[in-house]
Amino acid sequence: MKQVLLDLKSGEIKVEDVPIPVLRGKGVIVENRYSLISVGTEVSLINLAKKSLIGKARERPDLAKKVINKAKKEGILSAYQQAMSRLSKPEPLGYSCAGIVVETNVEDFEIGDRVACGGAGYACHAEYVYVPRNLCVKVPDNVNLREACFTTVGAIAMQGVRNAKVGLGERVVVIGLGLIGLLTVQILKAAGCKVFGIDVDEERIKLALELGADIASDYQDVTEKMEKFSEFGADAVIITAATKSNKPIELAGDLVREKGRVVVVGDVGMNVPRNKYYEKEAEIVVSRSYGLGRYDRLYEEKGIDYPIYVRWTERRNMQAFLELLSGGKINVKKLITHEFLIDEATKAYDLILNKRGKYIGVLFRYKPKKEKKEITREIIIVREKKEKEKKKEQGDIINIGFIGAGVHALSALLPNLAKLPVNLRGLATATGLSAKSVAEKYGFEYCTTDYRKILKDGEIDAVFIVTRNDLHAKLTIEALKAGKDVFVEKPLAVNINELREVVKVWQEYGGKVMVGFNRRYSSLTKKLKDFFKNRSLPMVINYRVNAGRIPKDHWVHDEEQGGSMLISECCHFIDFLQYLTNSRPVEVYAKAIEPVGNIYRNDNVQMILTFGDGSIGTITYTTLGDDSYSKEMVEVFCDNSVGVITDFRELKLVRNSKVKKEKKWLSQDKGFLEELKVFLNCKDLDFLSYVCTTLTTFKALESIERGSPVKISLEDLSV
Repeated sequence: MKQVLLDLKSGEIKVEDVPIPVLRGKGVIVENRYSLISVGTEVSLINLAKKSLIGKARERPDLAKKVINKAKKEGILSAYQQAMSRLSKPEPLGYSCAGIVVETNVEDFEIGDRVACGGAGYACHAEYVYVPRNLCVKVPDNVNLREACFTTVGAIAMQGVRNAKVGLGERVVVIGLGLIGLLTVQILKAAGCKVFGIDVDEERIKLALELGADIASDYQDVTEKMEKFSEFGADAVIITAATKSNKPIELAGDLVREKGRVVVVGDVGMNVPRNKYYEKEAEIVVSRSYGLGRYDRLYEEKGIDYPIYVRWTERRNMQAFLELLSGGKINVKKLITHEFLIDEATKAYDLILNKRGKYIGVLFRYKPKKEKKEITREIIIVREKKEKEKKKEQGDIINIGFIGAGVHALSALLPNLAKLPVNLRGLATATGLSAKSVAEKYGFEYCTTDYRKILKDGEIDAVFIVTRNDLHAKLTIEALKAGKDVFVEKPLAVNINELREVVKVWQEYGGKVMVGFNRRYSSLTKKLKDFFKNRSLPMVINYRVNAGRIPKDHWVHDEEQGGSMLISECCHFIDFLQYLTNSRPVEVYAKAIEPVGNIYRNDNVQMILTFGDGSIGTITYTTLGDDSYSKEMVEVFCDNSVGVITDFRELKLVRNSKVKKEKKWLSQDKGFLEELKVFLNCKDLDFLSYVCTTLTTFKALESIERGSPVKISLEDLSV
């Protein structure tokens, strides 16, 4: 299928052939008929992408600060590589479209339903899109899809009006008569308000009057005109302009009445003139996108709706806008100035970016596909396999299949695999955009959105599973049954039942399995272990992790997808201790801070581990520290000696008052390259050590719940 992509490094816009997305979660696959360019949002993103790295940093100082802190802790090279990996994936453009449902896994929709869709990353400029159920609404029979593609942008205008809390007969000023401003004018008129529109463009002023504004003007003599419109000032002012200037917020303060309301919808300067607003005790509200539920992952991704007393959600605003369209209360036909086929996307953006004429509503049109019973998700060939790549001097080259291509895959695994004698054959991701761009960058032979094609590919020897946590066990099982060697990112499973099933299938089918516990393969870890190789006593180990706060809406907090930070992250540190002691953990006693405020479940944990050789280790995992402080520190005490690793950049070994130090200046050494070498070359991996690590995380969780130590035994898994 064709999709419009933005290169975040250069700002270049392309139309690419990418695989059709797959159903995930609760939602639908929609074959688009029309999509609407959001001029303000998309142009801002394109202009940011066109800036140099320094320009991007100036524009987004919050993100630049994160990169700087990462460089301090992990090294300049590590920070640079991770930042570049984020910029290397193209960005999908668009968030408002309309089309026909062609696949569904929810009761709300049937195949053939006409729908309007919203959501950045979902309702994109593409021939097919996956959209979660709460970001999709049915289109009334008397509304055509050309008009329905305005629904999401209309919901933004709707939410701005709701935040203004206007009533019948109130006087409202709309500053900025672009697309959202002109929709806002019509919604206000439908609500029985008197409307005064303000803009700098004469044609838009004229159009506002045609669409129902009682008065419309430029900025000249606007105060005098306001006095004629309302002698006491505006009950509400809605700012829909897009400018860095502070003029709209200042003007709103002049025009609003005492105790009136100012709602900021557009991206404008927000240096609020205090005296103007203080003297009138005016209220300022920044309207958040298109309704309640925005940025709520449970609502948007998982389709969990709010009860009806949370009245105006994203979806309900979209439905209300369509009802206004259906009832003839809103006219979007007059707002459509340009229409392009999706193949002509570069022309559309050239029009907007270089201002080659007047525009308001700019649409993409998609040619209907021939009628068929179901979508065929073909693989897309990225490069032809060369004969010399089929063999290497000693033995067959290993053909790799990849499932998933998130940040970790791009920053740690794929760059290192590229250094090794392997052939990257097939890549599968849930979104076609991600699959195509990553496949091109790293030289995969083909890409797809159907992971089963990777497992069925007879040429693939080993499969890398780098998805969200909830798929790790399922895909490992399927890969083992397909006869593939498996590299799966941690954790191996998110609950003990999944772990039991993985072990059962491994026992039945055999096969090589490595879990991505990379820290044991760091060169610093090897030197630390060698330092204590002749020890005569048990070890005492402290492992402290200053993790930093993970946002509440991050998927890792979801018990189904992530399993909590304890399951997702602490397994790394348990595995490290197991490797260092060369002994299995036999007991764990864990405590966690109860969730309160910004502290989430099992985010702040301390655990004491007892190992079979008598060693003990403590793991402190916290999100309460300062991000600028070191993230990880390991201290080992044994035989009158001390070994310390800090952030896998510094190693300190102390014995007989002599100190030996080593530091990695440019980057961390977390063992990623060596880990991959071991997976590719070692035939006898200690799979049960990975199983024991994973089991220990579940026992730690049990210990927290019971408030007492818990024994650890592989017999619990019938091993």
